[in-house]
Amino acid sequence: MSTAEDQIDRGRISADDQEIIDKFLKDNVLFYGPDREFMHDHQVSDITDAEREALKDAPDAETMNIIRARMETGCTEAFELVENMGAAPGAKWGDMIVGLFSRAGDLSVASAGGVLLFSVLAQMPVRFMVKYWKDEPTVGLKPGDIFIHNDTRYGNIHNADFSVIMPIFAGDELICFAGCVVHEGECGACEPGGIPPSAESPFDEGLRLSPIRVGENYTLKRDLVTFLQHSTREPKLMLAGLKSRLFACMRVQERVDELVDSYGANAVMATIRQTLIDTESEARRRLQTWPEGTIRSTIFCDTTLREVVLSKINVEMTKRDDELIINFHGSAPEFRNRSVNTIVSSLKGMLAQQFLTFVWPDLPRNQAVFAPIKVRTDQDSFLHCSDDAATAQSMMSIFPAFGGIQHGLPKFLYSAGERHTEIIAPWWHMIDTLLYAGVTQHGEFVGNIASDINGMAGSARWNRDGEHAISPIFANYVDHGEQELIEEEIPMMRITWQRLQKDVQGFGKYRGGHGCQTIATVKDTPMWAFITTANMGKFPSVIGVFGGYGSACTPMCKVKGIDVFKELEKDPEILKSYDTVDLMNDRPFKDGDYIATHMGMPPETVNRGELYCTQMGPGAGYGDVLDRDPEHVAKDFVDGLISLWTAENIYGVVLNPKTAAVDREATEATREAQRKARLARAKPYAEFVAEWVTDTPPEGLPYYGSWGDLDVLYRGSPDSTCPADAIEPTIMSNPAELEMARMRKRLNDLIDSGVGVLGPGDA
Repeated sequence: MSTAEDQIDRGRISADDQEIIDKFLKDNVLFYGPDREFMHDHQVSDITDAEREALKDAPDAETMNIIRARMETGCTEAFELVENMGAAPGAKWGDMIVGLFSRAGDLSVASAGGVLLFSVLAQMPVRFMVKYWKDEPTVGLKPGDIFIHNDTRYGNIHNADFSVIMPIFAGDELICFAGCVVHEGECGACEPGGIPPSAESPFDEGLRLSPIRVGENYTLKRDLVTFLQHSTREPKLMLAGLKSRLFACMRVQERVDELVDSYGANAVMATIRQTLIDTESEARRRLQTWPEGTIRSTIFCDTTLREVVLSKINVEMTKRDDELIINFHGSAPEFRNRSVNTIVSSLKGMLAQQFLTFVWPDLPRNQAVFAPIKVRTDQDSFLHCSDDAATAQSMMSIFPAFGGIQHGLPKFLYSAGERHTEIIAPWWHMIDTLLYAGVTQHGEFVGNIASDINGMAGSARWNRDGEHAISPIFANYVDHGEQELIEEEIPMMRITWQRLQKDVQGFGKYRGGHGCQTIATVKDTPMWAFITTANMGKFPSVIGVFGGYGSACTPMCKVKGIDVFKELEKDPEILKSYDTVDLMNDRPFKDGDYIATHMGMPPETVNRGELYCTQMGPGAGYGDVLDRDPEHVAKDFVDGLISLWTAENIYGVVLNPKTAAVDREATEATREAQRKARLARAKPYAEFVAEWVTDTPPEGLPYYGSWGDLDVLYRGSPDSTCPADAIEPTIMSNPAELEMARMRKRLNDLIDSGVGVLGPGDA
């Protein structure tokens, strides 16, 4: 079929006619879908003509520094405003960010606290607005316009994250944008809470808002707000969240207006752009001091949240000159009808968090930090899924991917010419917490995520132990919340709250911090449900470095069929220990049904007094356990962090069980014996490979991803493969239907064997 240019060349279509056709096509676009060109591009945008003119007359460095500091202060002020005004748990406890974007849409300045993975995501909807709405006659951008957005395919992690974006003008000239992104939670998805583990397509994930104007002249349009409220289960949350984000953007605009009045619009534009230029330049300079080479790591995810599988994340990092190339070639294929996939821009946002928080925390909090880093993925893998795949629980893939990067980076940083923070082992990177939904004691329906998501354990440093339950990998300066305040709003109660778990430790010369455990229940509600969405219930993916140990598994534990409140009334001493391990081993409630499963639990009805136990795992350890200072081991024992068994068998330290005094001679002998035992167990590499390596994954293992050849991906069994450059997405069966089929077969087998007999009316 000939092209339009061919037709013109042949004289069939004149240049004037072609111009008319082009205008018609431009004016009659069928659908403004996600723009893959910049959804796949995390680089800083080209300088606009207006910015170029502003830079010609830019203020001196000292003045720019003052302007930038006032911008950052304004963003942090707005951040704190949302913390105090917001209704969602994510707003109250800091799971959000406030920022200033260039007139081209790049995030240049951000609040001091909050979710930094938005730094390489938040600009996507702003860029969309600049490209498609700025000059669109039916939309346009004007002072006082209020836009909202949440769809991950236009730039987000999941649809539970809502943003408000406002253009900022100086007179008639657009100079920048203000934006606020908050994890609001409830968004009208197929399951309450905003991040449904059972989503099978994007249409199960609730509201799907491309950047849309919901207000003009700094005023929300009530008809559109009513539509948004009507589309979710929590209309009050929708309105309160929308208003708080709007007021945050208005506060940022107020601070920008003050800067324009003091220094002029060009100075503001020049500072925003120069911040991006300087940040990228400095990131590249620092990368040049890193050693050249390649580091590889492998991480596994153990669930789709509906079935137990083993999904490979293959990581290869190569440093060349002033660039770092992160290659995920060979990772698991897309699970088309499961919610654990991620679009590639979300993956990049998570990886950027690594550098903004753990590698270069002193650099400005903007997207240019990640500009020198290239990310390579296989199209239609679960780290670079199609638009047709569900992504509500993308954290199940991008959080372990984050862990894979964090496992490799210490090997670069150890020999780096410059270091701007401490070398650390991998942080705990999974959300072992409860989502909830139901009717409160006040008669209102709610659905959201518990704030103990923010209690992830810190990892060991090269020179000291990690902190306990300090902060999640996706944010800093966040809070667990106060249980008393939580109980005022919802009927969820903690029997155990923020208790550190014994022996759940990333062992090493320096140990990782402990995660906290929660034993939760409910009362005073006619209807309540819990949901869990996490990996590592079966297979750990937090790995230690330089000899340190990784994490243990953290299964979902629960006691059904009891009412703990009635049991405590009968016997206040029935819970001798408020520890999950003791609860599951001692089984104090004789009529209780004790259950341990992986961490993918769809909405499950909770009756009054039933117990649900989650455990946030440890940060990884750093260095050989036999090099740990015995006095540090003794202190951990005194603090209740480890048992005597762990002290002696893991650390090789012999303690007096009553005084915790270290027996130096016995400790030296124990450690020497352990070193000799290591040598006795050792094998030459060739023998180890011959014993362990197989040509294909074991039969019966639901394995997804490459095995030996990175160009060939397995899709659940040894006889089902596809090329990595032409991935066939995996379609999973409904687990309930599979279970029914198994039960039906079992029944038929019993009937055939004569054990079971069909009665009248049985089918």
